[in-house]
Amino acid sequence: MNTISKPKADIMIVDDMVDNLRVLDGMLKQGGYKVRGAANGTASIKAIKLSPPDLILLDIMMPDMNGYEVCKRLKEDDDERVRNIPVIFISALGGTVDKVKAFSVGGVDYITKPFEMEDVLARVDTHL
Repeated sequence: MNTISKPKADIMIVDDMVDNLRVLDGMLKQGGYKVRGAANGTASIKAIKLSPPDLILLDIMMPDMNGYEVCKRLKEDDDERVRNIPVIFISALGGTVDKVKAFSVGGVDYITKPFEMEDVLARVDTHL
């Protein structure tokens, strides 16, 4: 009998770098997750409000709207399902100031680039 396993959870990746989207998409699908991507903050907010994911991996440095602003807007949303989505920041910015700011706008975790598959999967599993 052919059985199709249900994905563990629905994850939205928001990153303007296509290569990062591809790598994270592959890692997370290999880990059994359903994955969606958005290449900018504006598109991500629209997609998230339309169909809230279980978790968001969010880059900080993006051209139209930075990740801090995306997270802030999501955490202020009228819809509780949107407000309560765990947001893990994933960024090349590794300074303490950057991490503190990410937590202050509502992030639950912070991964610095370059990232390792085991680290990403462990943190995703922790927050689901």
